[in-house]
Amino acid sequence: MPMPASPAQPRLILGSSSPYRKELLSRLRIPFEVMLPDIDETPLPDEAPEATAVRLAREKALAIIRKAPGSLVIGSDQVATMDGLQIGKPGSHARALDQLRMMRNRRVVFHTALCLVDGRHNNSVQLENVKTFVTFRDLPDQELDAYLRIEQPYDCAGSAKNEGLGIALVERLESTDPTALTGLPLIALTTMLRRAGVSFFVDA
Repeated sequence: MPMPASPAQPRLILGSSSPYRKELLSRLRIPFEVMLPDIDETPLPDEAPEATAVRLAREKALAIIRKAPGSLVIGSDQVATMDGLQIGKPGSHARALDQLRMMRNRRVVFHTALCLVDGRHNNSVQLENVKTFVTFRDLPDQELDAYLRIEQPYDCAGSAKNEGLGIALVERLESTDPTALTGLPLIALTTMLRRAGVSFFVDA
């Protein structure tokens, strides 16, 4: 269980309901809290998928900073795209199967946007979008259907959990940050946190 920040470290809050983002942030071994942002995640009319991810990451962080002024708040959002079109969370088995059929033997871009808002410095904002390019295997319907019944990734954009069995659907993955596809790009995040004065590798 994450502990409260020490006087030497700012209060750090992850604005997310995702257990995967929480697990990733825990790897950094710094104290943090989790708060759930309450925002409308509907894309705006004619909004580019990358712009949607960046806007929502920022809105999530700002929604939390209003509840916890003076804190450091992390917001993140992910949007999957193919041929420039957004691939959302399927929400059902049938829609997930349609997504996987559409993506097989194709290259999909996952935009993982990251925002860090520093409430100690007039809510200054750091923003970055990390792209991950995923080529899916050309698998038959029965394998795609079996995967969905095992893992039920109906709340995941792209209908696959790469941190689980969904990695077996992937033929190739290209990214500058291996944790971006799971939902929280830690290389970009540690850079932002260092700029904000967060210390790593400090003795307990």
